[in-house]
Amino acid sequence: MIHVDALPGTPRYAGNWQQTIQKATYEAQLYKKHGLDAVLIENMHDKPYVLNHKLGVEIVACMTRIGHAVREVLPQGVPCGIQVLACGNKQAMAIAKASQLQFVRAEGFVFGQVADVGYIDACAGNLLRYRKLIDAENVLVFTDLKYSSHALTADVSLGNTAQAADFFNTDGIIITNNITGHPVSHKDLQDVLAGKLRVPVLIGSGITKDNITQYYHDVQAVIVGSHFKIGGDWRNEISNYQVESFMHRICNLRERDKYTCF
Repeated sequence: MIHVDALPGTPRYAGNWQQTIQKATYEAQLYKKHGLDAVLIENMHDKPYVLNHKLGVEIVACMTRIGHAVREVLPQGVPCGIQVLACGNKQAMAIAKASQLQFVRAEGFVFGQVADVGYIDACAGNLLRYRKLIDAENVLVFTDLKYSSHALTADVSLGNTAQAADFFNTDGIIITNNITGHPVSHKDLQDVLAGKLRVPVLIGSGITKDNITQYYHDVQAVIVGSHFKIGGDWRNEISNYQVESFMHRICNLRERDKYTCF
């Protein structure tokens, strides 16, 4: 995960646009050095977030520039994806198309939900039609289920949400904790896996070198962000040691099982 510094137009932007690009490419180079399987770019520092219809064109422009810069660093065979907070799924798809990225991480794919940014409407139909419209069908859509606990209908479980996303043609399911950096509960994971989905299941938060063995038999990939930072805090700088030691653990696990990490 590359947590891009606050972008122009957001409250925490520090007037450091060129340094923001340089930092993102530095982190991409570090991930390349340690052999990560894929990289995900996210505008995590743009808090407080706004919903997709309030995202400025400057966010799309800046994330496109960063996406292109990161894509140039990574080897051709290493997929690169993007997420635009909050729920900027069509924006992410357009950025992926322009920057030649391979996937997007989408929030609010199915079911109406209430979150800290406000009401989120389901977007699967519109998003996949937009993907078709701009000739971006080679861009995969991974569905983030972290807002499912805020569903307006209390009888919709995490497993129900995953099955609905699968039915609506997602390319993968991402399970996360509602708190950034906290691990996914095994109950939630089993609830999703019980649905016998046709698509890959990914863990989207809380993975560390100490708990990776608790999940790797059950899922197809993990997204690592906070654990790669100094002190395990996503707001801090990236740690070469943390990345190196995690990937060393992954290499050991791969002697027994194939596994994917980004």
